[in-house]
Amino acid sequence: MKHLSILGSTGSVGENTLRVVRIHPERFSVKALAVKGNTEKLYEQAVEFRPKVICIYDPQKAQKAAPRFKRLGVRVVTGDEGLEEVATLASVQEVVCAMVGAAGLKPIFAAVRAKKTVAIANKEPLVMAGKLLLEAAEKSGAAVLPIDSEHSGLWQCLEKQDPSFIKKLTLTSSGGPFRKIKGSLAKITPAQALNHPKWKMGPKITIDSATMMNKGLEVIEAANLFRVPAGKIEVLVHPEAIVHALVEFVDGSHLAHLGVTDMRLPIQYALSYPERLPDPLPHLDLTQLAALHFEKPDRKRFPCLDLGYTASKIGGTMPAVLNAANEIAVEAFLSRRTAFSGIPKIIEKTMRLHRLVYKPVLADIFAADAWARLEAHSFLTMKKARLA
Repeated sequence: MKHLSILGSTGSVGENTLRVVRIHPERFSVKALAVKGNTEKLYEQAVEFRPKVICIYDPQKAQKAAPRFKRLGVRVVTGDEGLEEVATLASVQEVVCAMVGAAGLKPIFAAVRAKKTVAIANKEPLVMAGKLLLEAAEKSGAAVLPIDSEHSGLWQCLEKQDPSFIKKLTLTSSGGPFRKIKGSLAKITPAQALNHPKWKMGPKITIDSATMMNKGLEVIEAANLFRVPAGKIEVLVHPEAIVHALVEFVDGSHLAHLGVTDMRLPIQYALSYPERLPDPLPHLDLTQLAALHFEKPDRKRFPCLDLGYTASKIGGTMPAVLNAANEIAVEAFLSRRTAFSGIPKIIEKTMRLHRLVYKPVLADIFAADAWARLEAHSFLTMKKARLA
């Protein structure tokens, strides 16, 4: 029996993690849950899974909801200290990190220092501070396992392979909602960008898919996780979304990871590793596939992808700046304060003004994050640049 803490239990990754627990109750139990503020869904989860501790990050919501949880015999904690407590519980072996935003960074480092196995779904830790996190994990002996389907695919293909044998890593992309649209994307509306043809996701990740920033961020993650330069990482558009990742070796051979697209598969593998557990999901039937298509992304129409490569190559605090500026730019687009084409402009201008810290500590990462958010906001509020 493996005991779990789940940070971000009411989001899509958190709920899918609980589905895996539900399928394999003899293998996994939930000892702690953490959310930012969705107390209603959290209460339903607490009734079913009976954790010992829950963290509601928002202190006002925590205070208001605490009596209900205490009647279940569940202890309530809050804030940064609460998140760190949930991430370091003595009875927990594995921490699932799916809390979006910089708030999830400190508890992940705390879990690694406490020698917990950490399964990471949210991009911020590996984008903002991936090198620092892996250095901390190496020092403590903790395992850092990816849950993103593309990075899980790469991990499975690369397992027990000598890094010197790697020639190229390939991440695949569905292509987003504008793959077939020709011409300028400047007049794209939020409603159009949120209408993904294949997935139902939260607004932030859906817009990142539309701009291809999600792949820019994934390039940074892969470079940090697998310790390869960004120049060895390729992105290909693969609309069928059957092949999640490929590895090319120096002898010209390739390994590919294929499967049905369901987050429960990489989540379950990260929980059961090094074992593989049976799963009731529909299995991939290759006879039902007419063809698999791959094409290079249009980098001129989707400049956010190259911004990801640039940030990875520069390193230091630049990936944190990219991530923060992107969050502000996406928010501005969704609230119609900038055009779709303004998203990469805000990010690029913020990156250009950043005073890089080449070998940052965690405090430098947080400082760069805060600075980038203020700087990106200033382009919107002071109209420093034409963004439309």
